[in-house]
Amino acid sequence: MDVELRGITKRFGPVVANDKVDLHIRAGEVLGLLGENGAGKSTMMNMLSGLYTPDEGEILIDGKPVVFDGPGDGIAAGIGMVHQHFMLVPVFTVAENVVLGVEPTGTLGSLDIKRARRQVEEINEKYGLHVPPDELIEDLPVGIQQRVEILKVLFRSADVLILDEPTAVLTPQEVREFFGIVESLKQAGKAIVFITHKLHEVLEISDRIAVLRQGRITGHGDPKELTEADLAEMMVGRPVSFTVAKEPAKPGRDMLVMDNVTMLDETDEKVLDHVSIRVRSGEVVGIAGVQGNGQTELVEAITGLERVASGKITFDGSDITTASVRERHKLGMAHIPEDRHKSGMVDSFTVAENMVLNTYYSEEYSKGWAIDWTKVNETAAKFCVEFDVRTPSVFLEGGSLSGGNQQKMVVARELERQTKLVIASQPTRGVDVGSIEYIHKRLIISRDEGDGVVIVSSELDEIMGLADRIYVMFDGRIVAEFDNTGGKADRNAVGLAMAGAHEGDKQDGAAA
Repeated sequence: MDVELRGITKRFGPVVANDKVDLHIRAGEVLGLLGENGAGKSTMMNMLSGLYTPDEGEILIDGKPVVFDGPGDGIAAGIGMVHQHFMLVPVFTVAENVVLGVEPTGTLGSLDIKRARRQVEEINEKYGLHVPPDELIEDLPVGIQQRVEILKVLFRSADVLILDEPTAVLTPQEVREFFGIVESLKQAGKAIVFITHKLHEVLEISDRIAVLRQGRITGHGDPKELTEADLAEMMVGRPVSFTVAKEPAKPGRDMLVMDNVTMLDETDEKVLDHVSIRVRSGEVVGIAGVQGNGQTELVEAITGLERVASGKITFDGSDITTASVRERHKLGMAHIPEDRHKSGMVDSFTVAENMVLNTYYSEEYSKGWAIDWTKVNETAAKFCVEFDVRTPSVFLEGGSLSGGNQQKMVVARELERQTKLVIASQPTRGVDVGSIEYIHKRLIISRDEGDGVVIVSSELDEIMGLADRIYVMFDGRIVAEFDNTGGKADRNAVGLAMAGAHEGDKQDGAAA
């Protein structure tokens, strides 16, 4: 099925999200779609899938104009969208999630779960998805949940699949497996739109690339003829640096010390196993590891989101092992969480309200029992300008921003105050290259101003580029430590440690 967008325009009040966009999506092809946060990518795809109606222009399927009055029309026309944030019911099985809303029925209209399961298995086998139909969603890793979302649109006979940031939460191994699935879908004649900020991925998987900037298509290209630098410049309108400019670190006193910290899950299994790390003022410490090896729990222990079973945590000389989240915050700890929706923002709150979620009670914003909303709004507007949070108003709901702008909103709130320790977990997830450059710069500024900075990232390039020292986690333990002064840590050695090699050993050049 071929789809064409001609002169598509969409406005939200005075904001023009898409401006006379022309785009061609062809069967048996992967179209990579790039653009900065807020460039209009998701808005355009929401129109293609029937969630929005264009103000101008037309959509053609196999040369015939179509009008969608809702997402049901888009699905009926064979267009399926896999959203960046999964839309699954955690306590339902895979099969139940896949058929939800279009359930096969038997006698007297009862749910025919055996038939549903059989249909899911057929799609599973045809496209090599390897998803267990009887497993509960909440028991599945993120990579398998991603496949369930693909199963859902294939079950509804989609011929065009829109994949919005599909690899944002996947491990490198899961990305490789996912690319194999995309290739099988392409070989089956599906048309695929691949929306991402990861330039190396779009160059690898795409047959054609289109770039949006400020709601307009500003470039097309053949991935065989383009570089990451070419794409970055098309996206932001200027050359972008892929290296982090920084002077050598000047470490000072111990800012964070974790001494033999152990944490248990709800089944009393160890998720942190006698973890000891040290972070000094004026340095960036990277936590590397394949996702799911204790990094999330490490951050929860440091920030107070979860209690530890044993061990001691010291922050700037104070024992904070049992301190509350607010107490740690007041001492000068900043936290950029890995899941902004779970721990970083409230979707229904305005941008201004989100900007003061953890400081609204302070003297700066509070006058007795009342919040000084004039001050809050002024501060929020200032933060938006400084961190390029693209919103028509600070009174807009935070949940209505694009994912990357939501992330910048959280980063702005955490870094624009007096801090001593910054815990940044997946700080650039879902963020465009221009914003990544800026966030990295701000983290280095925090380091150079004397903060201890902890970076937890599934992107090894990010760890290698930012960190002065690197700890590697595997199976809830610290298995290696590397001195990365001047970028001298051996990338291959770090990668081997992430896979569990040399477990428990200190590597050559490890920091003292």
